[in-house]
Amino acid sequence: MRHFIQITLIFFIAFLCTSCSMESNHERVSVSGRQILVDGTPYFIKGVCYHPVPKGSNSRDFAILDKDLELMKEAGINTIRVYSPILERSVLDKISKAGIKVIIGFGYNQGGNHDILSGTFIDYVNEFKEHKAILFWELGNEYNYHPEWFEGNIENWYLALNNAAIQIHKSDLNHPVATAHGELPDTLSLAMCTDIDIWGMNVYRWDRPGSVFKEWSEISSKPMYLSEAGTDSYMTISAMDYQQGENQRAQADAITNILDDVLMNSDICSGVAVFAFNDEWWKAGNNDQQDIGGWAPKSTGVPYDGAPNEEYWGIVDIERNKKKAFEVVKTKYNSIP
Repeated sequence: MRHFIQITLIFFIAFLCTSCSMESNHERVSVSGRQILVDGTPYFIKGVCYHPVPKGSNSRDFAILDKDLELMKEAGINTIRVYSPILERSVLDKISKAGIKVIIGFGYNQGGNHDILSGTFIDYVNEFKEHKAILFWELGNEYNYHPEWFEGNIENWYLALNNAAIQIHKSDLNHPVATAHGELPDTLSLAMCTDIDIWGMNVYRWDRPGSVFKEWSEISSKPMYLSEAGTDSYMTISAMDYQQGENQRAQADAITNILDDVLMNSDICSGVAVFAFNDEWWKAGNNDQQDIGGWAPKSTGVPYDGAPNEEYWGIVDIERNKKKAFEVVKTKYNSIP
């Protein structure tokens, strides 16, 4: 009997040690002051927006994820931002294995597919909240530009946004909740969305977004990052010594200045997700060819022509050939410890 008790104790102690080891390996993402922390260590987002739609298609497809991850690692990217949840666990596994984290975005009305309106977003949170690839959850993408989606009253969105954040906090104690807001949040959004931990901001202020950091520091002490910043590689007109037509130099110069502003304000800004990783041929016309044109809200701040040619925003083209902007991102991101 004594031997049985001793053996039982040995197995019990071994179980406790294993449990402790597993718990110590579990990453916790949190916020402290203006910083994002991963297991207590400050985390700076060297990010890119990622929506890989193949030529001729409308739908996201991760068929060449391995190649994309190789390019991202080369560029020093540590975070990808997606606009809708990644449903395939194998995709998240590959991203995590590459040492990259994901900002998972949820839309408001996606036909009941993990969206905020139906409440099904929380099912995804509960299923994947233990996955090491997750950096944080992000609700909406510049919906403040679209009160028409919320019965003409943007307060309906802010109420839904904050309620969704509360629900996530109850389910997941290990990841913060963000939103991607169009430009600097106003007093109404801040007052109604007190449960948002991190404010992402899609900012297009030509090639110098730096003024937004001082403005943010004067109205909030929470972490923020640029959830979108960048420009396209097509000039609609000739301007500022940049010739009309495809112009990778214009894109590279603008992204150089944008990233310099971010890095100079790292005491306030927790990083940036450059828009975007790859060219997106599905946005402005025939999905089998690269079209000129497209439109986005508040887009007159796009350098250097004030025109967002929506199918030219990648730092790589649709075949994954590197543009000049890729080398800029690579140099800047790899200079950050």
